[in-house]
Amino acid sequence: MQYLDKKIQKRIDDKLKLLNSFRPLPSSAVKKLREQFEVEMTYNSNAIEGNSLTLKETYLVINEGITIKGKPLKDHLEAKSHKEALDYLYSLVESGKNNTVSERFIRSLNQIVMQDIDKEWAGKYRNSGVIIGGADHKPPEALEIPRLMQNLISWVGDNSKKKMHPVELASILHHKLVYIHPFFDGNGRTSRLTMNIVLMQSGFPLVIVLKNDRKRYYRSLSLADKGDYVPFVNFIARAVERTLDIYLKILMPSKKGKEEFIPLAELAKDTKFTEKYLNQLARSGKLEAHKEGRNWLTSKDALKRYLDSRERKRK
Repeated sequence: MQYLDKKIQKRIDDKLKLLNSFRPLPSSAVKKLREQFEVEMTYNSNAIEGNSLTLKETYLVINEGITIKGKPLKDHLEAKSHKEALDYLYSLVESGKNNTVSERFIRSLNQIVMQDIDKEWAGKYRNSGVIIGGADHKPPEALEIPRLMQNLISWVGDNSKKKMHPVELASILHHKLVYIHPFFDGNGRTSRLTMNIVLMQSGFPLVIVLKNDRKRYYRSLSLADKGDYVPFVNFIARAVERTLDIYLKILMPSKKGKEEFIPLAELAKDTKFTEKYLNQLARSGKLEAHKEGRNWLTSKDALKRYLDSRERKRK
């Protein structure tokens, strides 16, 4: 069964193909984008778990080594450790080897993420039950973890051979790992990093789950707990598309005719549609759009493509 919406899949595949057509990418621009995304990923991934550092403070902590007055030491350590985990991820991808997802790899990520927070259990499977606050899901008993993790790695191997779309594979891997909840802490961050090794080795840039989308993220994860993977897979697909849009916006040569991304409110002024309706189209994935901060951005060309596809359906 395919969970990834075919329209979104086509858009993603087309955008990745376009990005690949510009390779080799300008090293200075790629370096800046990588730095930007590392700070964004560290901020958002930690903030989802309750870290109090702002985006600017996260930048100062990991790039300038500055201590933020009034913020907990734990929050500073989480930022530094997450950045280190991202550096580890990039080093594996840039090595040129096809790094398979393994228990050792997943434990290594958790060890780096948690090394300064809980040294005793960093990278080690939990030995007792846990309860996730505010969630219906009760993670498996600790005794089941080794078997479930072995099954997970086998599942990844089987579906990689079956050529499951990398966005679908990465999304479901993310859910299955966080569902097992193998560690006492850092499961969410470890799962989001693990998801990215699959995506990055398939040519995608780093993909970020935004803190502003936290409610939708948890809601779609909860539905996946019950066996409905469609909302979660397509939620992650939209995050993938956001990254591609930002990369193309920066890296696309001007002669190719860049699309100008504008806020929905601005687009609504020149169309018969309200901002609210455009927002619904963006959220549902029908209109190509990506988030910057709290705002959805799209283009006039994207709206035209949506209207054209709607017209073809009527015919």
